[in-house]
Amino acid sequence: MRYAVVGHVEWIEFLRVRAVPRPGEIVHASESWQEPGGGGGVAAVQMARMAGQAVFFTALGDDELGRRACRELEALGVTMQVAWRSEPQRRGVTCVDDQGERTITVIGPRLGPKGEDPLDWSLLEDCQAVYFTAGDRTALLHARKARVLASTPRVLSQLSGVELDALIGSAHDDGERFQPEALDPRPRLAVLTEGGAGGSWSTSDGRRGRFAACPLSGPVADAYGCGDTFAAALTFALGAGEPLERALEHAARQGAICLTGKGPYSARVAGLS
Repeated sequence: MRYAVVGHVEWIEFLRVRAVPRPGEIVHASESWQEPGGGGGVAAVQMARMAGQAVFFTALGDDELGRRACRELEALGVTMQVAWRSEPQRRGVTCVDDQGERTITVIGPRLGPKGEDPLDWSLLEDCQAVYFTAGDRTALLHARKARVLASTPRVLSQLSGVELDALIGSAHDDGERFQPEALDPRPRLAVLTEGGAGGSWSTSDGRRGRFAACPLSGPVADAYGCGDTFAAALTFALGAGEPLERALEHAARQGAICLTGKGPYSARVAGLS
């Protein structure tokens, strides 16, 4: 079975700080590291780990950081389908404080694939599930050929007229809150996460409910990528045919695993058990 992500990558420099600096304040980082991130990159790695493989349709800057991001994502188990752009690779700086909360500053425009890019879009035709975080309208229509299509609400303006099997956002993030009834067609499943409080869900046939957060297996380390991991895990579980309750439980468990690791990849997520 094939799984895929269509989306974007940010090259992230992580800084471990006591607290995010206040205006005019100077703080010292206790450690720093760099790796590819962004909603698409994180979801692709986590889906590859859960499913055993994942194809990632993306666009990267044709520069040192873009090439490095491609190599490192491949080393993390992702099969890359890359459209190379003349623009610089999008970057970000993430401060992780003593409570594990992340504060992100991004640099440069989001780079997403276009349907006209010479990528092997036919790979999406027999996909069990695709998660969409960036790309143009034609790329989205390519992604819709999968059995299950899930998306982030950060691309809400592009989703009109396309039926989603799942729209996955955050109730705490201004860029990810949405009203499912405002979309036409309404997504079959709408999910809003609420961190340690779990989250809520609703369906296009009128059902609604809540799900619980999973207990942590260790201390909180780093919140970066937890939401993207949750979305990848939910997309994967729905594509595997899991019932909604079990799919949400799996997603919550993988998000909790991510929270205990340094960066999004050091704590290893798992497939369905």
